[in-house]
Amino acid sequence: MRNEARIVTEERVIRPKGDLVIQIERITKEYEMGYTTIRALKGVDLSIHRNEYLAVMGPSGSGKSTLMNMLGCLDTPTTGKYEFNGRDVATMGDDELAEIRNREIGFVFQTFNLLPRSTGLENVELPLIYANVKADQRRLRAEQAMEAVGLGDRMYHRPNELSGGQRQRVAIARALVNNPSIILADEPTGNLDSRTGDEIMALLEDLYGNGHTIVVVTHEENIANRARRIVRLRDGLIESDEDCE
Repeated sequence: MRNEARIVTEERVIRPKGDLVIQIERITKEYEMGYTTIRALKGVDLSIHRNEYLAVMGPSGSGKSTLMNMLGCLDTPTTGKYEFNGRDVATMGDDELAEIRNREIGFVFQTFNLLPRSTGLENVELPLIYANVKADQRRLRAEQAMEAVGLGDRMYHRPNELSGGQRQRVAIARALVNNPSIILADEPTGNLDSRTGDEIMALLEDLYGNGHTIVVVTHEENIANRARRIVRLRDGLIESDEDCE
């Protein structure tokens, strides 16, 4: 991990931007619904660098979920160009895209998406299994990720034995375990009470402070205001893109 100097303004850590991770140019996305064409994105330009903490906001129907799916290589644009770490996503086959999703992007979902019959540690190990990491290294890295999110004493508990906040911490540990280029968090506090949500956002703040690149998709102003940059979408277009002071 890089040891770049931190800039602190009013107790908010602002890390210097690193290399370009994501470059999107004139992305559009259209869906056919019966005889109607839905234009979810209408020409979006967006750049995201390493060490950024970015929030994507917008009302229902603004296109933020579609944009999230694009960023995570879960969907492909109708037109436009998307480069991830300098590579044109459109030229990648299914296996390459799966590898990008597993190794380079850490996903955190509102509904946690944990396997109910597996322990927290086993859930965190999953991306490493897909990456063909040997069992002993897999276990060690998963344990380290669980420790990093404060669940060293809950590794062998199953999801139904954990609180909502603890389950989201397991999901964050799973997102971290491959040391991805970027963490995408989709409404990460949506199923949590306000106190637990604050704890999860404090954890994301710590991860940003330790050099992780984080994108949070949210409709809540108080969540977005924790980021260092806010991109607001409306009707499939970027309405504003501003750094937070």
